[in-house]
Amino acid sequence: MQMTSAPHLLAEDGPEYARILGDALRHAQERPDLEGVGDRLNTEQLRTMALNATALITAAAATEYEHYVKARAELRAASVPEGEQYGDTSSATGPGAGIGAVLTVLTPLLAGAAAVIFLLVGYLLKAVSPSLAFGDSMVAAGWFFAAVAAAAILVAAIGLLVTALRNGSTSLAAEDEEQELPEEVARAREAWRHALLERGILPFLRDALADPTAGPAARTPHRSPNRIPKVGYSRPDFSGPEDGPSAGPRPTFTSPDFTSPDFGGPEHRPE
Repeated sequence: MQMTSAPHLLAEDGPEYARILGDALRHAQERPDLEGVGDRLNTEQLRTMALNATALITAAAATEYEHYVKARAELRAASVPEGEQYGDTSSATGPGAGIGAVLTVLTPLLAGAAAVIFLLVGYLLKAVSPSLAFGDSMVAAGWFFAAVAAAAILVAAIGLLVTALRNGSTSLAAEDEEQELPEEVARAREAWRHALLERGILPFLRDALADPTAGPAARTPHRSPNRIPKVGYSRPDFSGPEDGPSAGPRPTFTSPDFTSPDFGGPEHRPE
């Protein structure tokens, strides 16, 4: 289920909104004002309605959310120089890192291909002419490249392991940083969560449960008219031209009087 994005709610805070909504629905039976859950609307229907009304609900806590976002942005701006202690790998995107990655990938491939070629040619030469010393040299070179390929594969595996451990430590550090927020940011976040729940989510759920037009048979969520304006239109009144105030008498048409020419014999020709 995808949540409808609100213009004032950042994408990173969307899961937090969904979590607060889920907690409110799970504990709905503990609130007397939400005791109607399950009669006409179940929790999934209420969840869908609330997710579709994300912009409306979060607008009730817009002031607290703005303060929280501002405090969080100031914290991140102040902690940018200290990013290396949390596993910041921005310096690893330079030319050296790119060359190292290319060599890590290409070295096993090239060395393995060279080993196959040298060993194949060397053993063929030894089979054709056992006394030829060049065949022994080709075989020795083939085994050398095979050892290089094996060493390159081992180095690449160690590099992948180190990268995985580094990313794991980075994620743990990020979680610790999230849990140990400064007092100002933590207070701002808690104030937003409380305002979102008390002034946004719970009033919306109460209105949805009290709306008699909302029921399990409705596929599209109905919302209370005092919370969501209804947009409608009236049928235009089309009338014929004769009904207007400037309607005049219709023009009458009479068929012209056609008479057939008087044709006669030669004696009736005009003089």
